[in-house]
Amino acid sequence: MRQGILFAGSAYFLWGLFPIYFKTLHDIPALEILLNRMLWSLLFLVGVLTWRKQWAWVSTAFRQPKLIGGFALSAVLLSANWFVYIWAVNHGHIVDASLGYFITPLVNILIGSVLLREKLRPGQWLSVALAAVGVAWLTIQTGHLPWIGLVLATTFGTYGLLRKTSALGALEGLSLETALLFPFAFGWLCWMTFHGQNSFASSSIDIKMLLLISGPITAIPLLLFAAGARRIPMTTLGLLQYISPLVQLLLGVWLYHEPFDINKLAGFIAIWAALVVYSAEGLWRNFRTVKIGAKQGS
Repeated sequence: MRQGILFAGSAYFLWGLFPIYFKTLHDIPALEILLNRMLWSLLFLVGVLTWRKQWAWVSTAFRQPKLIGGFALSAVLLSANWFVYIWAVNHGHIVDASLGYFITPLVNILIGSVLLREKLRPGQWLSVALAAVGVAWLTIQTGHLPWIGLVLATTFGTYGLLRKTSALGALEGLSLETALLFPFAFGWLCWMTFHGQNSFASSSIDIKMLLLISGPITAIPLLLFAAGARRIPMTTLGLLQYISPLVQLLLGVWLYHEPFDINKLAGFIAIWAALVVYSAEGLWRNFRTVKIGAKQGS
């Protein structure tokens, strides 16, 4: 249990620190950072799979068109999520990006209701309503929808749904996704190099090294998360997930001095209230389930 909390908590904390990494690459276009992330992530994952001798799944996976199609869709969602996040960080919208990961659990509820026909419980309805109030307030105050947060939450929530129902584990799934993205990333980078637009070729050695380590920076938190998720209950994992957006929010406000006035705070408070209701309802439901199970066992 303690080891699981340490692994999962470390993964969420590292994800929360991602703005620091991407800010160091602010002179590189977001699309080019994304392409490098796809490329070097695959190469790093190939090394991990080789080290763990974990290649048996490959021949089976590529004989299943339906599985490949599902992972092609999840790869598109993942790349869209990565691109919007990188763009947001390097254009002064870390606070807006953190909003996306705060509301992701609530978007998951809506996805489950719409796509899986899951019946929402009263506590879930209340949490969704509070989040809607927060989003509406932010829309009124800024004059536009908080599209960065909504896009990040929707793409990541839908991605999570696809991965939840997939037959591959975290390491194998990410490896397949990056393998499917590799031809696109490699081809585009070659085209950019041919036209003299590849920033990697003209960058300093420090920037080159930062782009090269995008592979392990992407994969290591995921591996920590997978190891932690196997050791702790989902309720504990659900509470730990707020570490990442909280760290991002603090970095955006205190380190990078992004605007966070009383009006924006009010919108976030409504969303935090929604998360409190959502988490409390989940904990209470889990407690009741355990209690009923104990009574039946006795």
